[in-house]
Amino acid sequence: MPPRSPLPSRHGLAAAWMRTPDRHQDGPPWPTMAAWLEHRLAAHADVGEMLADERLVYDDLRPVGADDPYAPHTFVWFHRDLRDEVEVPGEIRILHRDERIVVVDKPAFLSTIPRGQHVVQSVVVRLRAQLDLPELTPLHRLDRVTSGVLLMATERRWRGPYQTLFEHRRVSKTYRALAAWQAALESPVVVRNHLRKERGALRAEVVPDAPVNAETLVEMEARDGDLAVYRLSPRTGRTHQLRLHLAGLGSPIVGDPLYPTVTDASVDDFSRPLQLIASELRFTDPVDGADRRFVSDRTFPLRP
Repeated sequence: MPPRSPLPSRHGLAAAWMRTPDRHQDGPPWPTMAAWLEHRLAAHADVGEMLADERLVYDDLRPVGADDPYAPHTFVWFHRDLRDEVEVPGEIRILHRDERIVVVDKPAFLSTIPRGQHVVQSVVVRLRAQLDLPELTPLHRLDRVTSGVLLMATERRWRGPYQTLFEHRRVSKTYRALAAWQAALESPVVVRNHLRKERGALRAEVVPDAPVNAETLVEMEARDGDLAVYRLSPRTGRTHQLRLHLAGLGSPIVGDPLYPTVTDASVDDFSRPLQLIASELRFTDPVDGADRRFVSDRTFPLRP
């Protein structure tokens, strides 16, 4: 593990770090630290420019010099370059805040955590700065295009007890979706199958004849013409599970860019929100034993 970062966080993100290998059998393959950095970073950054701007530093905040001899087991720290991100519309609504947890109602198109092209436009980065909680961490995740209730720990010391709830399935989750109404669709119905999503793939898929790893209770709550609101109670948490299960029933969720077919839309196109809300979260608090229930106040149709 690295020592404490010598650089402060920026945009709610801790500085990135790299470490040179401990030893080399035939001597170090790089004459200088700059050569090693080129080897590691050249595909993603202009190392010469970073060195000139003194953006790469050692543990004691000394800038890495272009001619510094290579040294084994040495940490180098820096802040990542971020793309100019389009601001995601919609408000992060604070449903609850206390010493241990923060519960928010997330808008569609806002990532839960910083990843890929969405760093500043993520719940974590926004709220760490807004609430002055540098250790704020989500205890579960919602897809970027999904709205609704998200539970977060205020500090590292509270993560364990609450994450254990999710690991042991002691959290009751209820979602609601707006999708096509079907006269032939029985309600309630339980969908059970095996879902798989390969790393790097856009979509998950159903694997026929494989052991069941995904289960959802689907109940129709209300009908409005050709559409209906469905109450979804997942008993497992596979990637894209609810979206695939409704699509498999012939009622894909309105606004879904992936199921049943992939829609070619810009990552910064916020015009057609997925009509899926993580509407309710219930659990017994692992610290004080209190019954906790948090409900989204978002209603259909969700608008940009």
